[in-house]
Amino acid sequence: MNEAQIQNFWQNHPCGEAFIGGLEKYGEDYESFFASYDEFRYRKEGHILECLDRIDFRGKRTLEIGLGQGADAEQIIRRGADWFGIDLTRESVERTNLRIGLRKLKAGGVTQGSAVEMPFAAESFDIVFSHGVLHHIPEIKKAAAEIRRIIKPDGELIVMLYAKNSLNYRASIAFLRRLALLGLYLTGYRGSGNTAQHLENARRQGILEYLKMKNFIHRNTDGALNPYSKVYDLKSVAADFPGFEIVRSYKRFMHAPPLPVGRLPFENLLGWHLWVHLKPKASGQS
Repeated sequence: MNEAQIQNFWQNHPCGEAFIGGLEKYGEDYESFFASYDEFRYRKEGHILECLDRIDFRGKRTLEIGLGQGADAEQIIRRGADWFGIDLTRESVERTNLRIGLRKLKAGGVTQGSAVEMPFAAESFDIVFSHGVLHHIPEIKKAAAEIRRIIKPDGELIVMLYAKNSLNYRASIAFLRRLALLGLYLTGYRGSGNTAQHLENARRQGILEYLKMKNFIHRNTDGALNPYSKVYDLKSVAADFPGFEIVRSYKRFMHAPPLPVGRLPFENLLGWHLWVHLKPKASGQS
Protein backbone atom coordinates (compact mmCIF):
# COMPACT_ATOMS: atom_id res chain seq x y z
CA MET A 1 0.00 0.00 0.00
CA ASN A 2 1.31 3.44 -0.84
CA GLU A 3 0.24 7.03 -0.47
CA ALA A 4 -0.50 7.44 -4.18
CA GLN A 5 -3.20 4.74 -4.01
CA ILE A 6 -4.77 6.36 -0.98
CA GLN A 7 -4.65 9.78 -2.59
CA ASN A 8 -6.28 8.45 -5.75
CA PHE A 9 -9.12 6.81 -3.80
CA TRP A 10 -10.02 9.91 -1.77
CA GLN A 11 -9.58 12.21 -4.75
CA ASN A 12 -12.23 10.20 -6.61
CA HIS A 13 -14.42 9.45 -3.57
CA PRO A 14 -14.47 12.67 -1.51
CA CYS A 15 -15.41 11.90 2.06
CA GLY A 16 -19.17 11.53 2.58
CA GLU A 17 -20.45 13.00 -0.67
CA ALA A 18 -22.00 9.73 -1.86
CA PHE A 19 -24.45 9.89 1.04
CA ILE A 20 -26.12 12.99 -0.43
CA GLY A 21 -25.94 12.02 -4.08
CA GLY A 22 -22.61 13.52 -5.12
CA LEU A 23 -21.64 17.07 -6.05
CA GLU A 24 -22.86 16.68 -9.63
CA LYS A 25 -26.43 16.39 -8.33
CA TYR A 26 -26.27 20.03 -7.22
CA GLY A 27 -24.75 21.48 -10.39
CA GLU A 28 -23.25 24.87 -9.56
CA ASP A 29 -25.27 25.29 -6.38
CA TYR A 30 -22.40 24.70 -3.98
CA GLU A 31 -24.18 26.41 -1.10
CA SER A 32 -26.98 23.84 -1.25
CA PHE A 33 -24.45 21.03 -1.52
CA PHE A 34 -22.60 22.15 1.62
CA ALA A 35 -25.88 22.74 3.48
CA SER A 36 -27.14 19.26 2.56
CA TYR A 37 -23.86 17.65 3.50
CA ASP A 38 -23.70 19.39 6.87
CA GLU A 39 -27.31 18.51 7.67
CA PHE A 40 -26.60 14.86 6.90
CA ARG A 41 -23.27 14.74 8.74
CA TYR A 42 -24.35 16.37 11.96
CA ARG A 43 -27.72 14.63 12.03
CA LYS A 44 -26.01 11.26 11.74
CA GLU A 45 -23.00 12.15 13.90
CA GLY A 46 -24.25 14.91 16.16
CA HIS A 47 -21.67 13.96 18.76
CA ILE A 48 -19.04 15.71 16.63
CA LEU A 49 -20.48 19.12 17.47
CA GLU A 50 -20.74 18.17 21.14
CA CYS A 51 -17.09 17.09 21.18
CA LEU A 52 -15.96 20.26 19.40
CA ASP A 53 -17.87 22.36 21.92
CA ARG A 54 -15.72 20.90 24.70
CA ILE A 55 -12.47 22.01 23.04
CA ASP A 56 -11.20 25.53 23.65
CA PHE A 57 -10.21 26.68 20.17
CA ARG A 58 -10.42 30.40 20.95
CA GLY A 59 -7.34 32.17 19.64
CA LYS A 60 -5.50 28.87 19.22
CA ARG A 61 -3.39 28.36 16.12
CA THR A 62 -4.99 25.13 14.91
CA LEU A 63 -4.05 22.72 12.12
CA GLU A 64 -6.65 20.29 10.79
CA ILE A 65 -5.24 17.25 8.98
CA GLY A 66 -7.69 15.83 6.43
CA LEU A 67 -10.52 18.11 5.39
CA GLY A 68 -13.25 16.16 3.60
CA GLN A 69 -15.93 18.69 2.59
CA GLY A 70 -14.60 21.33 5.02
CA ALA A 71 -17.52 20.87 7.43
CA ASP A 72 -15.48 20.50 10.59
CA ALA A 73 -13.14 23.25 9.41
CA GLU A 74 -16.07 25.66 9.40
CA GLN A 75 -17.15 24.56 12.86
CA ILE A 76 -13.65 24.99 14.27
CA ILE A 77 -13.27 28.45 12.71
CA ARG A 78 -16.65 29.49 14.12
CA ARG A 79 -15.41 28.40 17.55
CA GLY A 80 -12.63 30.98 17.38
CA ALA A 81 -9.61 29.10 16.07
CA ASP A 82 -6.84 30.60 13.97
CA TRP A 83 -7.40 27.71 11.58
CA PHE A 84 -5.12 26.13 8.95
CA GLY A 85 -5.81 22.97 6.96
CA ILE A 86 -3.89 20.33 5.01
CA ASP A 87 -5.23 17.52 2.84
CA LEU A 88 -3.65 14.95 0.55
CA THR A 89 -6.15 15.58 -2.26
CA ARG A 90 -6.70 18.52 -4.55
CA GLU A 91 -10.47 17.94 -4.44
CA SER A 92 -10.80 18.46 -0.69
CA VAL A 93 -8.52 21.49 -0.77
CA GLU A 94 -10.63 23.10 -3.51
CA ARG A 95 -13.93 22.31 -1.78
CA THR A 96 -12.72 23.60 1.57
CA ASN A 97 -11.46 26.81 0.00
CA LEU A 98 -14.79 27.19 -1.78
CA ARG A 99 -16.72 26.70 1.47
CA ILE A 100 -14.53 29.24 3.28
CA GLY A 101 -15.16 31.77 0.52
CA LEU A 102 -18.92 31.17 0.33
CA ARG A 103 -19.35 31.38 4.08
CA LYS A 104 -17.00 34.41 4.35
CA LEU A 105 -14.87 32.70 6.98
CA LYS A 106 -11.44 33.85 8.10
CA ALA A 107 -8.82 31.14 7.70
CA GLY A 108 -5.05 30.99 7.80
CA GLY A 109 -4.77 28.90 4.66
CA VAL A 110 -5.37 25.50 3.06
CA THR A 111 -2.47 23.39 1.81
CA GLN A 112 -2.40 20.30 -0.37
CA GLY A 113 0.19 17.98 1.09
CA SER A 114 1.03 14.83 2.98
CA ALA A 115 0.82 14.38 6.73
CA VAL A 116 4.13 12.52 6.64
CA GLU A 117 5.99 15.60 5.39
CA MET A 118 4.24 18.88 6.18
CA PRO A 119 5.45 22.33 5.05
CA PHE A 120 5.11 23.98 8.45
CA ALA A 121 7.69 25.33 10.86
CA ALA A 122 8.56 23.46 14.04
CA GLU A 123 6.42 24.19 17.10
CA SER A 124 3.98 26.35 15.13
CA PHE A 125 0.57 25.02 16.26
CA ASP A 126 -1.27 25.04 19.57
CA ILE A 127 -3.72 22.35 18.45
CA VAL A 128 -3.52 19.67 15.78
CA PHE A 129 -6.93 18.16 15.06
CA SER A 130 -7.79 15.22 12.82
CA HIS A 131 -11.16 13.48 12.60
CA GLY A 132 -11.25 10.09 10.87
CA VAL A 133 -8.09 10.55 8.80
CA LEU A 134 -4.93 9.30 10.52
CA HIS A 135 -6.17 5.69 10.54
CA HIS A 136 -5.92 5.83 6.73
CA ILE A 137 -2.15 6.52 6.77
CA PRO A 138 0.06 3.40 6.52
CA GLU A 139 3.15 5.37 7.58
CA ILE A 140 1.43 6.55 10.72
CA LYS A 141 4.54 6.68 12.90
CA LYS A 142 6.16 9.01 10.39
CA ALA A 143 3.05 11.20 10.40
CA ALA A 144 3.03 11.17 14.21
CA ALA A 145 6.66 12.32 14.25
CA GLU A 146 5.75 15.17 11.88
CA ILE A 147 2.88 16.21 14.12
CA ARG A 148 5.23 16.12 17.11
CA ARG A 149 7.62 18.40 15.20
CA ILE A 150 5.07 21.08 14.32
CA ILE A 151 3.12 21.16 17.58
CA LYS A 152 4.11 23.42 20.44
CA PRO A 153 5.57 21.79 23.58
CA ASP A 154 2.40 22.67 25.51
CA GLY A 155 0.11 21.93 22.55
CA GLU A 156 -2.60 19.31 22.13
CA LEU A 157 -3.22 16.63 19.51
CA ILE A 158 -6.88 15.63 19.19
CA VAL A 159 -7.73 12.69 16.95
CA MET A 160 -10.68 10.49 16.11
CA LEU A 161 -9.66 6.97 15.18
CA TYR A 162 -11.75 3.90 14.41
CA ALA A 163 -12.16 1.84 17.58
CA LYS A 164 -11.05 -1.78 17.66
CA ASN A 165 -13.02 -2.52 20.82
CA SER A 166 -16.32 -1.53 19.24
CA LEU A 167 -19.53 -3.26 18.27
CA ASN A 168 -18.83 -2.37 14.65
CA TYR A 169 -15.43 -4.06 14.55
CA ARG A 170 -15.99 -7.01 16.89
CA ALA A 171 -19.49 -8.03 15.80
CA SER A 172 -20.37 -6.44 12.46
CA ILE A 173 -17.10 -6.39 10.50
CA ALA A 174 -15.29 -9.37 12.05
CA PHE A 175 -18.30 -11.70 12.13
CA LEU A 176 -21.59 -10.70 10.46
CA ARG A 177 -20.26 -9.10 7.28
CA ARG A 178 -17.72 -11.85 6.67
CA LEU A 179 -20.34 -14.54 7.19
CA ALA A 180 -22.81 -12.77 4.90
CA LEU A 181 -20.25 -12.26 2.16
CA LEU A 182 -19.18 -15.89 2.29
CA GLY A 183 -22.81 -16.97 1.93
CA LEU A 184 -23.39 -14.65 -1.04
CA TYR A 185 -20.17 -15.77 -2.68
CA LEU A 186 -21.01 -19.47 -2.36
CA THR A 187 -24.45 -18.96 -3.91
CA GLY A 188 -22.95 -17.18 -6.92
CA TYR A 189 -24.87 -13.99 -6.17
CA ARG A 190 -23.65 -10.94 -8.11
CA GLY A 191 -25.35 -8.13 -6.22
CA SER A 192 -25.11 -4.43 -6.92
CA GLY A 193 -23.31 -1.37 -5.62
CA ASN A 194 -20.99 -1.89 -2.67
CA THR A 195 -21.99 -5.56 -2.30
CA ALA A 196 -21.11 -6.28 -5.93
CA GLN A 197 -17.70 -4.65 -5.41
CA HIS A 198 -17.04 -6.81 -2.34
CA LEU A 199 -17.88 -9.91 -4.33
CA GLU A 200 -15.62 -8.78 -7.17
CA ASN A 201 -12.82 -8.20 -4.66
CA ALA A 202 -13.36 -11.71 -3.30
CA ARG A 203 -13.28 -13.28 -6.77
CA ARG A 204 -10.14 -11.40 -7.68
CA GLN A 205 -8.25 -12.02 -4.43
CA GLY A 206 -9.76 -15.38 -3.48
CA ILE A 207 -12.57 -15.57 -0.96
CA LEU A 208 -10.54 -17.06 1.91
CA GLU A 209 -7.74 -14.55 1.49
CA TYR A 210 -10.16 -11.65 1.20
CA LEU A 211 -11.95 -12.66 4.39
CA LYS A 212 -8.77 -12.52 6.47
CA MET A 213 -9.11 -9.53 8.77
CA LYS A 214 -5.75 -8.10 7.65
CA ASN A 215 -7.41 -7.62 4.23
CA PHE A 216 -11.11 -7.35 5.06
CA ILE A 217 -10.79 -4.42 7.48
CA HIS A 218 -9.60 -2.03 4.75
CA ARG A 219 -12.70 -2.63 2.63
CA ASN A 220 -15.22 -2.34 5.46
CA THR A 221 -14.81 1.15 6.86
CA ASP A 222 -15.25 3.52 3.89
CA GLY A 223 -16.47 1.33 1.06
CA ALA A 224 -15.26 -1.77 -0.74
CA LEU A 225 -12.69 0.19 -2.76
CA ASN A 226 -11.04 1.86 0.23
CA PRO A 227 -7.35 0.83 0.10
CA TYR A 228 -6.31 1.18 3.75
CA SER A 229 -7.77 1.48 7.24
CA LYS A 230 -6.61 0.62 10.73
CA VAL A 231 -8.53 0.18 13.98
CA TYR A 232 -7.21 1.28 17.36
CA ASP A 233 -7.29 0.66 21.06
CA LEU A 234 -5.33 2.80 23.51
CA LYS A 235 -2.36 0.42 23.47
CA SER A 236 -1.97 0.78 19.69
CA VAL A 237 -2.46 4.55 19.95
CA ALA A 238 0.46 4.70 22.38
CA ALA A 239 2.56 2.53 20.05
CA ASP A 240 1.84 4.60 16.93
CA PHE A 241 2.21 7.99 18.66
CA PRO A 242 5.32 7.43 20.79
CA GLY A 243 6.11 11.14 21.00
CA PHE A 244 2.84 11.80 22.80
CA GLU A 245 1.19 10.99 26.11
CA ILE A 246 -2.52 10.12 26.22
CA VAL A 247 -4.38 12.62 28.38
CA ARG A 248 -7.92 11.31 27.98
CA SER A 249 -10.07 9.30 25.64
CA TYR A 250 -13.72 8.51 25.03
CA LYS A 251 -15.86 6.73 22.47
CA ARG A 252 -18.82 8.02 20.50
CA PHE A 253 -21.17 6.88 17.71
CA MET A 254 -23.01 3.58 17.99
CA HIS A 255 -22.59 2.38 14.42
CA ALA A 256 -22.49 -1.26 13.35
CA PRO A 257 -24.37 -1.91 10.09
CA PRO A 258 -26.33 -4.09 9.45
CA LEU A 259 -27.17 -4.14 13.17
CA PRO A 260 -29.94 -1.60 14.05
CA VAL A 261 -28.03 -0.19 17.03
CA GLY A 262 -29.62 3.27 17.03
CA ARG A 263 -28.74 5.04 20.27
CA LEU A 264 -27.97 2.08 22.49
CA PRO A 265 -26.69 3.18 25.92
CA PHE A 266 -23.23 1.64 25.50
CA GLU A 267 -21.61 4.33 23.37
CA ASN A 268 -18.59 4.95 25.59
CA LEU A 269 -17.95 1.21 25.78
CA LEU A 270 -18.71 0.02 22.25
CA GLY A 271 -18.73 3.19 20.10
CA TRP A 272 -17.02 3.18 16.71
CA HIS A 273 -15.29 6.55 17.09
CA LEU A 274 -12.38 6.64 19.53
CA TRP A 275 -11.51 10.24 20.44
CA VAL A 276 -8.07 10.66 21.98
CA HIS A 277 -6.49 13.81 23.42
CA LEU A 278 -2.70 13.70 23.59
CA LYS A 279 0.06 16.04 24.68
CA PRO A 280 3.68 16.07 23.45
CA LYS A 281 6.18 14.31 25.64
CA ALA A 282 9.15 16.37 26.76
CA SER A 283 12.24 16.05 24.57
CA GLY A 284 14.11 12.88 25.42
CA GLN A 285 11.14 11.37 27.28
CA SER A 286 10.26 7.88 26.09
